[in-house]
Amino acid sequence: MSVNSDLQRERVAASLDSEDFALWWAGGAAELAERRALERRFYEDPELEESVHPSCLSYKERYEQTVARSTRFLAKLRQWQREKQPQLNLSVSLLRDFRLLLSGPLGTGLFQQSFPLRLHFSMFMTTLLSQGTEEQQAQWLNRAWHMDGVIGTYAQTELGHGTFVRGLETRADYDPERQEFVLNTPTQSSYKWWPGGLGNTANLIIVLAQLYVKGKHHGLQSFLVRIRDERTHEPLPGIDVGDIGPRMGGNGVNNGFLGLRDVRIPRNQMLMKNAQVLEDGTFIQGRPPLLIYGTMVYVRVITLRDVLFGLLQAATIATRYSVVRRQSPIEENQPEVSVLDHITQQAKILPQIARGVSYRLVSDWLWRFYEDVLKQLEANNPRNSLPELHALSCCLKAVGTDEATDGVDRLRKSCGGHGYLSSANFDSIHGMTTATYTYEGEYTVLLLQTARFLVRQYVDSLKRKVLPPSVTYLRDTTRLVWGKSLTANCARALEIAALEQVRQAWQSQSTHQRGKVSAQMASNLAGRQLTAAAVAHAHAFFTRNALGELERLRKTGISAGVSTVLGQLVELFVLDTFLRQSGSVLRWNSITGTQLRLVESRYEELLSKLRPNAVALVDGFDFHDRVLGSTLGCYDGRVYERLMEEARKNPLNQEPVNASFHSHLLPMMRGKL
Repeated sequence: MSVNSDLQRERVAASLDSEDFALWWAGGAAELAERRALERRFYEDPELEESVHPSCLSYKERYEQTVARSTRFLAKLRQWQREKQPQLNLSVSLLRDFRLLLSGPLGTGLFQQSFPLRLHFSMFMTTLLSQGTEEQQAQWLNRAWHMDGVIGTYAQTELGHGTFVRGLETRADYDPERQEFVLNTPTQSSYKWWPGGLGNTANLIIVLAQLYVKGKHHGLQSFLVRIRDERTHEPLPGIDVGDIGPRMGGNGVNNGFLGLRDVRIPRNQMLMKNAQVLEDGTFIQGRPPLLIYGTMVYVRVITLRDVLFGLLQAATIATRYSVVRRQSPIEENQPEVSVLDHITQQAKILPQIARGVSYRLVSDWLWRFYEDVLKQLEANNPRNSLPELHALSCCLKAVGTDEATDGVDRLRKSCGGHGYLSSANFDSIHGMTTATYTYEGEYTVLLLQTARFLVRQYVDSLKRKVLPPSVTYLRDTTRLVWGKSLTANCARALEIAALEQVRQAWQSQSTHQRGKVSAQMASNLAGRQLTAAAVAHAHAFFTRNALGELERLRKTGISAGVSTVLGQLVELFVLDTFLRQSGSVLRWNSITGTQLRLVESRYEELLSKLRPNAVALVDGFDFHDRVLGSTLGCYDGRVYERLMEEARKNPLNQEPVNASFHSHLLPMMRGKL
């Protein structure tokens, strides 16, 4: 394989061993070998190839092609799973690992716009595990795993309600005489809207609905509802279902709408692990559930991993292209240099790599914390960390998706005009990343949920109560003392800014409440301060946690080369966060112009230190060319050849004269129109 000479020189000159970094990134030699073997198994299958770029297909054609390829993909994936683990033990961790295969490099390499069966293995099966009784799991879980007459999805969001789940209008009324629930979407705004795979794919779904027994409301509960015939796939009586139409991205997902009219289901199809309705209609609330809303918590926790993956895809494409692309000499009368030699280009790309790697460290910690909370809840520990997990998952998801979306677009812009081509694949990456900003919790709503937690903890700090670990800084009222460590200075300055933003939000709420308005109205009027507090808390946590995880990793014996580069990346992330949040930081900290310039100088020094290893670093993410799906980002760097090859595949270029010339253009030129 011919490799671009500039890319090859970069690889030879790098001090970082990309294979060494890939081993750490994958989690070890066995994990890396297994992933590469899986990629060969799937990417070398001609039936999983795309003959035409998806952007050249109609919406209907794309769906049909995606379903055909995804069924073959899943059949091969389950065969591999059986070979690997003949005696399967279904668990949340297993489903998380399986989901990472579907939404991570393997699935992305095959389905750049995702595919409609993904939610079956993530939200549908996860909810069965977390909310179903042992009897319900015995009835449905194995069938769902093998897709034995079951293709599922999770239907929560409605046409008129999203993140405010208490406002959902879909209702389930219990009929004690027939021991059935009757489900209805009583208004147009109560139609389920957005669930992946719902449009034309799923036949059995989990519906979140307001439960009523003998006219009494018992809150939101989850119900298993069959919407299509198992054999014919025809919609069942009372079911109005379809696809919602094309979107900005993720157009392989088959997002759907659903209306229910007097749809009856047996009593045992309410998921009853956390709450029950007995035969006579008696309602029993069990332990406080992690997962009536818990499926959302789970998705928020793993979304951070999803967006860092998209961000690093884009960074890999931009880095390789910026080496191949030559633009403007730096010294007079010298040849044009690689665009990445310009410090302005380094400042566009390298901080995004640093952000993606730091998000990886934090997301790994967040998953471990999630598992710990699950164990606490299973043990009925009354002092569980669920409120802290909820607050963290909200703000980290909100800020992480916002910054990753912005980062992908910055990287697209760094590639100039060619970055705007569909064949560069920034459109798919950006479309998938920007969707995360909204789904499973809209940005502002999540920030407000975190802010409520922060204000409560701040009040507790005034009362000298014990605080959860993530907010202990709220009781630290010492001012910034500028020391020798710039990262420590910046991390502490971000914590002080977060503390002061929380204090200001609390004071704003208190002031409004003294004006004789309700607590709810006071929160509304203090909304700007509350969201600012949550954003500041997220930045403070991201930086402090990334630094902590780096130190933990270094104690595990990672190689010196990987340790050095990780240290540079995390430091760059901390300084970049500090500089990007300088408005808030400078408002609440006494920092001189000289001190600020020290941060900027170190920031630029880190760019120059990372520049020689930029290509080796993105090579270390070990993205297969199929995963990147980009003419600009392939490993061989043959950018211009691939751009021309892709253009020649365009259906419009398969004939020298398009039929529209004879039917429309020629008559117009001859004055016959």
